Amino acid sequence: MNRLSAAFPCSSLDGELVQLLSTLQLGDTAFPSGRYTLSHGLEELMHTGYLLAPSDPVRLVGLLVDVLRHGVAPSDGAALACAHEALNREDMFEYALRVDNRLTSVKLAREGREASARTGRALLATATEAFGDASVLGYGALVRSGSAPGNHAVILGLVSAALGVRRERAVAGDLFSFCMSWSAAAVRLGITDHRTAQVLLHRVKPTVVSAARRASTASVSDIRSSTPFLDLMSMRHEQSELRIFAT
Repeated sequence: MNRLSAAFPCSSLDGELVQLLSTLQLGDTAFPSGRYTLSHGLEELMHTGYLLAPSDPVRLVGLLVDVLRHGVAPSDGAALACAHEALNREDMFEYALRVDNRLTSVKLAREGREASARTGRALLATATEAFGDASVLGYGALVRSGSAPGNHAVILGLVSAALGVRRERAVAGDLFSFCMSWSAAAVRLGITDHRTAQVLLHRVKPTVVSAARRASTASVSDIRSSTPFLDLMSMRHEQSELRIFAT
């Protein structure tokens, strides 16, 4: 724990408001994890002409809903929930490693796997500096040694649990954070504008809630992803000569 964390400890605090503040902090798009470098497949969808600049907002909502239901929630959301559970297990590190490896295995595109590990390591470094929880530090040693992939969702699950954020809230917070990152990338690409992006975020809230509830009860074997079209777009993006985003 650094001097600032020691001077202003939060470990004695609890309650709904502290959970909310922790969720907001971890889900903030300004959190230095590197998510702003990701288009989540949108850049290649625009390059191939599947999405126009600007695009029909109804089409964008439908696309984001599908990504949440079939991709992000059952993969990263479920992995986050399992990693959150790991903090209360005697075999915490072994269980978290199982979750980590499973999540890596369902990310078929290389860009997606590398981005998940890269943002996870960035999250780990910031969380270690900001919060300094011993359990997170212990798993961080495995990540830094190369013994664990360190996927973003897994690190976030451990950090959220260490901060006392309830599992379902942590999953919902991360799914909505993904939606914010996705819509921000859409704005940067000219696929939509700032105001329409806010409408989009509001429209997907029911999907975020239902997807988070399902993902929160997942086991390791439930971690999966079924987005073949987006996986293909990611693979095409790897070989694109002109790229603004890392994925």
